[in-house]
Amino acid sequence: MTLYNRNVRQDVRELGELLGEVLEEQTSAAAMDAVEKCRTSAIAYRAGDIDTRDPIREALASDPVDHQQTVARAFTTYFELINLVEERERIRSIRRDSQDGTLDGDLESAAAQLAELDPETAQLILDETLIEPTFTAHPTEAHRKTIKAKLREIASDLETLDERLLTDKETGQVWRDLRAEVTSLWQTAQVRDHKPAPEDEARNVQWYLENTLFDVVPEVYDELETALDEGLDAPVDIPKLFEFRSWAGSDRDGNPYVTPEVTTATLQRQRRVVLQRYAEELESLLGALSQKAAQLSAGSAFESTLEAALDEFPGRTQEIRERYSGEPYRQQLALMRARIERVDDVRPGGYADAEAFRRDIERLEESLRTTGAETVAAAHVRPLRRQVETFGFSLAGLDLRDHQQNHTETLVEALAREGIEYGSFDEAERVEFLTDAILQDEPVIDLGDTTGLSETAARVQTRFDRLADWQDQYGAEAIDTYCISMTEEPSHVMEVLFLADQAGVVSLPEHCGLDVVPLLETEYALSGARRIMGTLFENEAYAAALDARDGVQEIMLGYSDSNKENGFLAANWSLYRNQKRLADICEAHGVTMRLFHGRGGSISRGGGPMNEAMLALPNSTVTGQIKFTEQGEAIAEKYSNPRIAERNIEQMVNAQLRARQRSLESPREEVPEDWRSAMETMATAAREEYRDLLDTDGFVQYFEQATPITVIEDLNLGSRPASRSDERTVADLRAIPWVFSWTQSRCIMTSWYGLATGIETYLDDGGSLETLQTMYDEWPFFRTTLDNAALSVARTDLEIAAEYAALASSDLRERFFPRLSAECERAGDIIKRISQRDTLHTRDWLGENLDRRNPYVDPLNLLQVRLLGQEDRDEGEERTLRLTVKGIAAGMKNTG
Repeated sequence: MTLYNRNVRQDVRELGELLGEVLEEQTSAAAMDAVEKCRTSAIAYRAGDIDTRDPIREALASDPVDHQQTVARAFTTYFELINLVEERERIRSIRRDSQDGTLDGDLESAAAQLAELDPETAQLILDETLIEPTFTAHPTEAHRKTIKAKLREIASDLETLDERLLTDKETGQVWRDLRAEVTSLWQTAQVRDHKPAPEDEARNVQWYLENTLFDVVPEVYDELETALDEGLDAPVDIPKLFEFRSWAGSDRDGNPYVTPEVTTATLQRQRRVVLQRYAEELESLLGALSQKAAQLSAGSAFESTLEAALDEFPGRTQEIRERYSGEPYRQQLALMRARIERVDDVRPGGYADAEAFRRDIERLEESLRTTGAETVAAAHVRPLRRQVETFGFSLAGLDLRDHQQNHTETLVEALAREGIEYGSFDEAERVEFLTDAILQDEPVIDLGDTTGLSETAARVQTRFDRLADWQDQYGAEAIDTYCISMTEEPSHVMEVLFLADQAGVVSLPEHCGLDVVPLLETEYALSGARRIMGTLFENEAYAAALDARDGVQEIMLGYSDSNKENGFLAANWSLYRNQKRLADICEAHGVTMRLFHGRGGSISRGGGPMNEAMLALPNSTVTGQIKFTEQGEAIAEKYSNPRIAERNIEQMVNAQLRARQRSLESPREEVPEDWRSAMETMATAAREEYRDLLDTDGFVQYFEQATPITVIEDLNLGSRPASRSDERTVADLRAIPWVFSWTQSRCIMTSWYGLATGIETYLDDGGSLETLQTMYDEWPFFRTTLDNAALSVARTDLEIAAEYAALASSDLRERFFPRLSAECERAGDIIKRISQRDTLHTRDWLGENLDRRNPYVDPLNLLQVRLLGQEDRDEGEERTLRLTVKGIAAGMKNTG
């Protein structure tokens, strides 16, 4: 059976031709000649037909500014279209493999594994599983919202051409629409004129939740239910397996624009969006559940509950009964819609919370089953129940976040007004004071009184003061997590618990309305995990708070700053070891750990396939619950298309079920001593080499001269500043622009530097290549780490990187570029020896994608280098330079 009308090569060719036709219409002949000369010369060089890139440089050097901008826009637009083509090919591949039964990581294989267990164990694994993707507003999304909307229209047209049987006339109409959309795309500004506000970032996240995930969630549950029904002998209950959270509109760390007013607006908008979706679903159900009472018995419990509920709505009872006379299900649905419309309304009768709404849906579902309409319940009502279980009345729970220093400064100021010199206390004294203050009944400070406080302290106090109001109005589940950046001491966690207590969100021992989450991201914090968490678990006040939160402690691990501080290999090993250490600490204190992985989109920041990362975690850390960030362009790549979003969620459910089963069977993953010793040797040497590079005099200046960091800092990508201070240091620079800059220059050292040195040190010390090969074959952690590094080495292009290095002063270039180049080349060689592959490509399609993309990225890189090398750039050149950043990001499919 043929599922599709087209293939990837046809899509690339025809969309490329269409773009060329639009350019001929919209640009001058001279500008089009410049584009074509750059394109053909780049292809010829990559094919080996010419031995120099000089024709590209000459074309760019001789072109006026408007022609250069046309070149930048042309190649950027090409990549935007090609990304849609590859998305379409991914959908084809998913469906073909599904039909052939060769799809890896699907729900059927997860069900088959559960079927091998006894029913009690299978149910236990399901009950313990909870997956929490958490969307952040980190500034790595290079697309404007307007551009994204146009690209989704083009993607829809490609789907129509590919999946529908069209007449010649209909095909022509679709291509006419495509031409119009590509023309409009070309005529629309690609680069933002201003930074997005936090509200814009929150709306961006909400778009994916509202327009994709809300509809995908019930489909995933339906597939899993079908797979389990077919695979298991005994029935099991499928609980809530995943929910979505967000930092957009609530992450205050380093972003002064995220105010309490922004958080309030975000909560309001999310509530409004999800209630509107429920109203639409109920309206749809009114058409489906048209059964007449005379033809069924809805059950006495259902009928009595309906009558009682109607009596509570005297103003609508007569209307509902008359309009849906003899149709009990429609009466119930009309009543439910009326109650949804009155949530947060001044009129009485609205649902108090999502649980009350869910109970009504459950009663409706149960009644349908008793009437023999199980298929109706499964097809129409159960999906709504799954949506309510997942999205509640908040769409996504918000996580608050701020830097620990801000909490400490607030307490120093606020307590000084009470005559308490908190700033002079040592760590033990701070913990003791906070413990006593939390356990006493009377408040210590008035959060509502910000008179005389600094701006930072006033904002922190106001945030906690408003937290109680937010939970009262929107429910605790809407905003019940507080993450503390740069946690390094137990007092940093106790300070947040204290502020929550002063706000009335915590009232021990009975109630704790907040998960207080330490973010461990520095080597000092990670190595001090036992000191930090052990002190907290043994603290009377904190232990009471944990008991009130069902004994679950969420701990966030920072992949970005850990990598920036230690280098790729050492950071990965440190995170692996410290996850196990945290698991041991939690187990020793009878605490259930939920790890929150602060992963970025790039390999350097913990990126890569999430399902593979889940399976590579130490067994002892897999408690069933897992949380991780989704950032920037990775959100669009994973969740903009419903089929790809469904596939991503399926893979994550599959991986987590398998990982939890494995952890139950082998709670203590036995890693051979020689493997651990090898990793220690490699990681130590890799970190020393990486730190030596960063600490070498002049390296920061080289970074500034040989990458587009100065341009990236000024881009209107996100609302958050690029650096924590005005001074240029690697330590103060945020991880995203750090990685983004190296990626743009095609020298992605952030995800391979030090690797070769580390491995060679191990081998030189008597280590065995055969041991490393065995580790790669049998240890998921080592294999995933090496494969991720291989991907970044494959995407690195040292020839292009040399163009950027030439921008640096000769002494800096000679000092650093040969060192970077040698490490990269040696890393590629050693990875191939260990993996026993001829290429760095871990997947067949990767090589094809690189071959397709590289010739079209090259002109953008060379144009960017040319513009970076100009001391004085006019406004047009600055705009072109910013556009090259966006185009290279689209071509590399990665920013930071």
